[in-house]
Amino acid sequence: HHPVQGQLERARRIGEVKDHLIICGFGRMGTLLCEELHDQSTRFVLIDRDSEKIEEAESLGYLFVQEDATEEDALILAGIERATGLVTVLPSDAENVFITLTARALNANIQIIARAEFPTSQKKLLQAGADRGVLPAAIGAHRISTLLTRPAAFELMELVTGRQSLDLEIAELVIPEKTAL
Repeated sequence: HHPVQGQLERARRIGEVKDHLIICGFGRMGTLLCEELHDQSTRFVLIDRDSEKIEEAESLGYLFVQEDATEEDALILAGIERATGLVTVLPSDAENVFITLTARALNANIQIIARAEFPTSQKKLLQAGADRGVLPAAIGAHRISTLLTRPAAFELMELVTGRQSLDLEIAELVIPEKTAL
């Protein structure tokens, strides 16, 4: 299999994909995200500039663009005009803001979810055009506190959703024995 032939084949496949997601960044979060999407048979195109990470993505059979996701061309190559969503999970908040701005300018209707390391960046991401800003540290802390303070609620949540859910709050109520209920 010739490398150039492989590139052309990949470019053709990306050119044909539509209603897909674009994932910017194949670090810890990006890796887990792609794994979940792949398991759910959700179409996505990954963008990362790191050749080692791209090698890993290729070995997993993912569609990818080896470019800098902050560049307009990278988003265009990944088919941003035809995509339904973009997730940017780079470790740098500034880069995530930049990608959000660029993506929003290229596709007014795309859903954009961006990772933020700092709560102050969340506001900037929304101003830049993100639909949601996600703070992994805050989600992790919330999960741990729920696990400690309301274990039954936590277990029910995991049972109901099969995973961590961001939009679900379940409270635990203790019903005394001598009650109409």
